[in-house]
Amino acid sequence: MIQFIDDNKHLYGIEPICRVLPIAPSTYYRAKDLESCPEKRSLRSQHDDYYISEIKRIWQDSKCRYGVRKVWQQMKSDGLKVARCTVERLMRQHGLQGVWRGKGKTTTNSRDDQKRADDLVNRNFNAHRPNQLWVADFTYIKTTSGWVYTAFIIDVFARTIVGWKVSSRMNTDMVMAALNQAITDRNNPKDVIHHSDRGVQYLSIRYTDKMKDSGIIASVGTTGDSYDNALAETVNGLYKSEVIEYLQEQWHGVNDAELATLEWVDWFNKTRLHGTIGYVSPFEFEKRYYDSLILSGIAA
Repeated sequence: MIQFIDDNKHLYGIEPICRVLPIAPSTYYRAKDLESCPEKRSLRSQHDDYYISEIKRIWQDSKCRYGVRKVWQQMKSDGLKVARCTVERLMRQHGLQGVWRGKGKTTTNSRDDQKRADDLVNRNFNAHRPNQLWVADFTYIKTTSGWVYTAFIIDVFARTIVGWKVSSRMNTDMVMAALNQAITDRNNPKDVIHHSDRGVQYLSIRYTDKMKDSGIIASVGTTGDSYDNALAETVNGLYKSEVIEYLQEQWHGVNDAELATLEWVDWFNKTRLHGTIGYVSPFEFEKRYYDSLILSGIAA
């Protein structure tokens, strides 16, 4: 209404317009006075201006993926003391929201007649140190040139993605590439439990031989039961919602999907806040772990 009065006051005058509109002239003059002298506004209004600028910065830095909870946690990490309800109110007023994770579908094939390792995890996705437990899975992307598949290996301790591969073929080569990257990235760790579902790619001779030669212990969940590999399914869901669905791009094939995945994995590991590890990034969580080892060694 204020803008309407500004646009038409030279034609009709302020008071005549206010008699028609449901607004008092004093309200208009008060609004214009605050516009020219922002310091006269209420303290809450001034705080709101500051907070929304910080909210927008954090939200945009997350590529518009963060919702209220993670924006609020990031603000606390940045030293800003603000109530969660304030963040929720301001994001709602300005139309800011994070991505929503939908339910995906299972794409991994399995064969019941294949020999498999025992389930060493039993749905207990907890680890006390890095390279204690890895989980592996892959998901799919529909592109104009056909289906594209992305394989991930996640270190359970800090939810770090330690290996990944985008491929046009859902085969052993794809999951082998992710495994090799994880082994190299983690400096050839020994006695890591590697947990997957019963996909034929993970039960192939080449894959199981590679794990055995590298000192990695195989663990396989129950056929067709997503809960037996729930953490990997969670990462797949985040990937689908924060990259594939969120970007709303027309995916053409491996190259553009690979570039988007590279950017997301870097952000996921180095920047993204994870509630399960205290609202810090995976890299920060691991750094704190290794720093604590150094301090305990000094103390000893």
